[in-house]
Amino acid sequence: MLRHLVFVPALVFALSSSADPIEGKWYGKAGTPLDQVDLGLEFKTNEKHELKAYLYEPVCNFYAMELPGVIKADGETYALAEYGVSLELKDGALTGTIMGPLTPVALHRTNTLPAEVPVPDLPKGPGPKWKVKLAAPIWATAALREGVAYVGTTGGVFHAIRIKDGSVAWTFSAGRPMFGEPTVTDDAVYFVCDNGYLFKLERTSGKELWRYDLGDGRVDRVMPHPTVFAWDFKAPRPVLAEDIIYVGSGDGSLHAVRAASGERVWRFVPPKTSSLLNVGGTMVEETGKVRADAAISGPNVIFGSFDGSAYAVDRATGEMVWKKETRARVDSSPVLAGDKVLVGTFGGILAALDAKTGAVAWRRVWWGSAVVSTPVSYGDLAYIGASDLRRVTCFDPKDGRVLWRTDVYGWAWDRPLVTENFVYIGVAGGSPYDMRHVPSMTALRRDTGRIVWRWPVPESGFVYGFAASPAIEGNTLVIGALDGTLYAFPVNGGTT
Repeated sequence: MLRHLVFVPALVFALSSSADPIEGKWYGKAGTPLDQVDLGLEFKTNEKHELKAYLYEPVCNFYAMELPGVIKADGETYALAEYGVSLELKDGALTGTIMGPLTPVALHRTNTLPAEVPVPDLPKGPGPKWKVKLAAPIWATAALREGVAYVGTTGGVFHAIRIKDGSVAWTFSAGRPMFGEPTVTDDAVYFVCDNGYLFKLERTSGKELWRYDLGDGRVDRVMPHPTVFAWDFKAPRPVLAEDIIYVGSGDGSLHAVRAASGERVWRFVPPKTSSLLNVGGTMVEETGKVRADAAISGPNVIFGSFDGSAYAVDRATGEMVWKKETRARVDSSPVLAGDKVLVGTFGGILAALDAKTGAVAWRRVWWGSAVVSTPVSYGDLAYIGASDLRRVTCFDPKDGRVLWRTDVYGWAWDRPLVTENFVYIGVAGGSPYDMRHVPSMTALRRDTGRIVWRWPVPESGFVYGFAASPAIEGNTLVIGALDGTLYAFPVNGGTT
């Protein structure tokens, strides 16, 4: 693990008489006692005589990141609306809020601000038992059942791979890319494809039993790119409950489909809304897409949309029960934790909603990072990955209190795999990018977050490594990589 850096506030040299009193380096704490991090700001006047702010936030790997906009001063108060900054300079301290009113901050002058440190030398773990090339990038999580891994690729081929040795049991040509995890039962496999269909295949042979038209075969998709940030690389897993499949569509609708026949029960179309997404400093309108899994909550099914809302729909009638605006697109799948549903947004908020009413129980700022990972509820706690936050976080779903947070040095986009003693996470990397992300398959202690082993992946292309979640059966962990390789790792090797 990285050694924790401690920065002791110190007086700096006297500023010139023409300088603004806020100019210089400041460091301290941001957040509430439930989730508090180290944070620094540096204020400098540019050649246009504008007061600019630069963010130092080790938890999200921001080092001298220039914040948008210009600091507006009014006596001893300073504001930067573009980043939700409101500060007061009083008695040698800066206090106020950052990233909006949810996040208090208290800073003092310092001579030193943090800099990025190298990735530590960590145990590489057991290495893969086997690997098989599937010829096209694997963004989807594999589903495992009775010794077989089921997974689709962006090459348009769905695979059934034997877990014992990586040999092919069967393949099915779906014809277009697949980004979502399948649902597998004793006799069938269900998955969605970018040609607009929900497929049902016979599990043992791969024979097509039916296909259902989701109506989104012409919906566009933007893959990760160095300068275009409206990334869209997920698809929903079909959710099966009482012989009904619930699945979202790229056109923003939610479908209820009979598992036996592929017949539509109902189709819910949300009220037409859209959300604004900050893409490289430009606000872009996001229309509704449903790219994440739905969640079953008693008589209701809950899902999130790119239109900036979460919805609960009556499972029997398809009528809306409640709607909650999230103010940003929802990439993270809603997850039940007791009487709450956990929802993450691309706008950098993790929230807990009342599952019956949609009322907000608590909200947490995710420190400038999109919340695209899906949380996993395990016992009384929950675990979640991150985007630019680059951390795996263990938190209490009752109030959002953070118990531990561990740097995994890259994008932990999908949900963690949580077992009794360990948390496993696939990590992606990308270059060039504003901050360092390096890929790996990583195992952490569930109780402390300590990294037990980290199996690195060599650089290959702009985005590489693992965007899918690992899956486990017996003593084998299976995960697909963005270079088209499906890997199997021993679960117990090197985990102490």
